[in-house]
Amino acid sequence: MSPRSIPFSLSALRAASAGLRPPLAVAFAPEGLVLGTAATQADPAHFAASTLDAGLIRPGITEANLTQREEIVSALRSAMGRIELRGRAATLIVPDASVRLFLLDFDTFPTRRDEALPILRFRLRKSVSFDVEHAALSYQTLSEGSARTETPWKIVAILMPGAVRDEYESLARAAGLEPGVILPASLAALCPQHSQQAELMVFHSTCSLTIAIVSGSDYLLYRTNDLPAETAAQASEIQRAVAVACAFFEDTLRAAPSRILYAGSLPGSDFASILEGISHTVEPILDLTVIPAASEIPDKLSGLASAVAGALAGAR
Repeated sequence: MSPRSIPFSLSALRAASAGLRPPLAVAFAPEGLVLGTAATQADPAHFAASTLDAGLIRPGITEANLTQREEIVSALRSAMGRIELRGRAATLIVPDASVRLFLLDFDTFPTRRDEALPILRFRLRKSVSFDVEHAALSYQTLSEGSARTETPWKIVAILMPGAVRDEYESLARAAGLEPGVILPASLAALCPQHSQQAELMVFHSTCSLTIAIVSGSDYLLYRTNDLPAETAAQASEIQRAVAVACAFFEDTLRAAPSRILYAGSLPGSDFASILEGISHTVEPILDLTVIPAASEIPDKLSGLASAVAGALAGAR
């Protein structure tokens, strides 16, 4: 998908010692961008943010995402100038609405990547509205199947239109960075999570809502919903989507979620107030107050800061 494969399973995402990601990460969203560097024994983490005018980033899979490219490059360079960079290789964290993630079952599945990719492209051809053959594709085996026990192979696959991937990579290069790993924002925010119990996670942006249910190293649900622009309609859609996910959690696991883990463009208390009638406690996916540099990020960019901090958890 990029110069390096994306580690999409939770176990791979959490492999902080594996050195899979660069020590620099930048996250993009309609509300702005956040840049961060990983902490070392000699140097703490550094974060910088730039807000963006409305309409400069329009996440999606069918049209150009980046308008007024020069303004976004300028904002990124401004953030880069406020921290000391450790190299130019960077993890790019893109909006969830710019990718499509699928949880797939197969009776049999090849172990060789060159054999697996054509099978995945064929399977996903009718699932998206863009050209699958020229899309960036990465996958991870969540569990291997067995004919003896009649259990399927479970695969998580992600697609990103080639033209959209090229937009974000070329913008990073124009600012002087070299793209390494690409991650959707919600998955980046999940990187530091080590809970072995089932968790319901919500990642909110101004234009989309992603809900995931994870259990150990497995995904039980991953869904991204586009959100309407009007405030009341957006709140109604958030209530509906979270209520449906809570019901799915209880039906699947025979227990209600103990909490909702949240990151997004609203303060946690404001997001919790939207969920009237849903009694679960809303807790942050990552407590940014323990990262002094990130704790100063504006509230509307705190979700991006959580994604950057998560991506840096696996930095080398």
